[in-house]
Amino acid sequence: MTEQLALGARKRTSKPKLPAQITDVLPVARVAVDTGLAHLDRPFDYAVPESMAGGAQAGCRVRVRFAGRQVDGIVLERVEASDHATLSPLTTLVSPEPVLAPEIAALARAVANRSAGTLYDVLRLAVPPRHARVEAESPGPIPEDPPAPDPGSWIRYEAGPSFLTALAEGRSPRAVWSALPGPTWPTEVALAVRATVASGRGAVVVVPDGRDMARVSAALADLPHAALSADLGPAERYRRWLKVRRGEVRAVVGTRAAAFAPVADLGLVVMWDDGDDLHAEPRSPYVHVRDVLVQRAHLAGAAALLGGHGRTAEAQLLVDSGWARSLDAPRAEVRTAAPRVEGVSDDDLARDPLARAARLPAAAFDAARTALAAGRPVLVQVPRRGYLPSLSCARDRTPATCSACNGPLAGSEHATACRWCGRLAGDWQCPVCSGRALRANVVGARRTAEELGRAFPGTSVRTSGRDEVMATVPDQPALVVATPGAEPVAEGGYGAVLLLDAWALLTRADLRSGEEALRRWFNAAALATPQGRVLIVAERGLPAVQALTRWDPAGAAARELADRTEVGFPPATRMASVEGPPRAVAEFVQDLDLPAGAELLGPVPAKDGEERLLVRVARAHGLELAAALKAAQAVRSARKGEPVRVELDPQTLT
Repeated sequence: MTEQLALGARKRTSKPKLPAQITDVLPVARVAVDTGLAHLDRPFDYAVPESMAGGAQAGCRVRVRFAGRQVDGIVLERVEASDHATLSPLTTLVSPEPVLAPEIAALARAVANRSAGTLYDVLRLAVPPRHARVEAESPGPIPEDPPAPDPGSWIRYEAGPSFLTALAEGRSPRAVWSALPGPTWPTEVALAVRATVASGRGAVVVVPDGRDMARVSAALADLPHAALSADLGPAERYRRWLKVRRGEVRAVVGTRAAAFAPVADLGLVVMWDDGDDLHAEPRSPYVHVRDVLVQRAHLAGAAALLGGHGRTAEAQLLVDSGWARSLDAPRAEVRTAAPRVEGVSDDDLARDPLARAARLPAAAFDAARTALAAGRPVLVQVPRRGYLPSLSCARDRTPATCSACNGPLAGSEHATACRWCGRLAGDWQCPVCSGRALRANVVGARRTAEELGRAFPGTSVRTSGRDEVMATVPDQPALVVATPGAEPVAEGGYGAVLLLDAWALLTRADLRSGEEALRRWFNAAALATPQGRVLIVAERGLPAVQALTRWDPAGAAARELADRTEVGFPPATRMASVEGPPRAVAEFVQDLDLPAGAELLGPVPAKDGEERLLVRVARAHGLELAAALKAAQAVRSARKGEPVRVELDPQTLT
């Protein structure tokens, strides 16, 4: 009892906590607060205690009290006054390190507005998690700018030397680059980066995966730079990111998140292979690296270089709109660098019983045998398993599409419907041959490797795919069976490249099936030597096969863009996908204040019992659509309604 009375006395006599003394210098901090709620996507004002006056600067991490709990935030700016009479003080200064640069904050807001997302969702992508031990490390020296490089292999392109000269002189050219086949593209990217750094500016290079990052980083070995990827681990990645933020390096090469790297005095953004689906962020707000870099180049007045062996319709639109110029090689250089491409019909398998065992037409069989005899490896590309079911004409394999919205048909011969608008298509008729019979498309990569092993006894057969992706293969006879995107680089180039089951790529139930198939074929064919042969098992008259045979990515992209413009598909229009439980999607549509001329497609069944609705508007109304979608999300957030997934310009439309 005595102890209890003493404890009570101590409680009664303890001094009350005094309110924090607020600083007189810029006493208000505007903070981006991690609320996780769409209807609270705005900065909030907090008072700055005197104890934090020197550390709580713009860009610093803090913790604040919000709705009765402690949450994370980032100071956006310090100001003299607030519109609110009473402000809560900042609770904790997590770190005085200014991790958010003003230009990255502006970029994050622009990206959020364009993608119908929230600012903090974008900031999670832009700013990596903190590591206190790494922050405590002493900064390194600031490197000197290197001299401007010689044009090197850029002389093969008509405007290549002038592009490098403009970068070295501090100007900001913008180009969509059709890279010549062969192993030189990392070196050419490195030359563009060196020219930019020589002008006293910084450069950001974004590639699809770690293998490409390693190749570009090796080409930049003599230039201080930071290579950023998730494979580094949190501490090492944050260490390299801080070097960029502190100005210790001016060049960055990395995967998706590197698009937000805080390079000072940005002079150039580079993106390689913008059609690769690894560039699409799988987390909200589902932004694409291409959109981020285009927006960043626009805000910073920087140069831009979008390169690849293939070309997307989105990249072609940048050229057609005048935002960028096409950077191509003369036809004579293309003929010198590109391998010979031949289209062979898979019907030849029936007429060639010797090659049937390996599912190779006679010409492909002979090309592989010749390359192996010459001591070179052979690449065999086999489409990946697991694509969504798709239907095509049983007679000539023309992809089956909806007569109402041109969406892909799926199902079976007995119950066929559009995957976009849900319309039944029992009366479907092939526009080419007037046939009515449908067929599905099936592929098998593992079985292909087994068949090739039997057809070429004594030859090493290696596979690269989902289970194990090889980066390189030695320059010796071998059959390399790879799925699209997993093709290893041969040290001396492949003597032959065989592209099997082309129809399985062309007939995928997706808007981008033709463009994606051609991109994957270009990337695989570019690994062959100039003296090598590329055999594609497909009809020679198909537009995609013709583009590959001529090595004409720009022409194929122009046709693809024209076709999509004619039927009103992205990128000629802006399209949003709304996916969720049926009731939630219906309620979302009721809250949606659509721009003029907006079209609704669907809803149609989606995975796990959910529904999907597509919203399409003219490209000029894209920002209005994004604002309307965000407003509807805010209404549902305030009501605590069931969430739906909203994605603008989705990469897949199946």
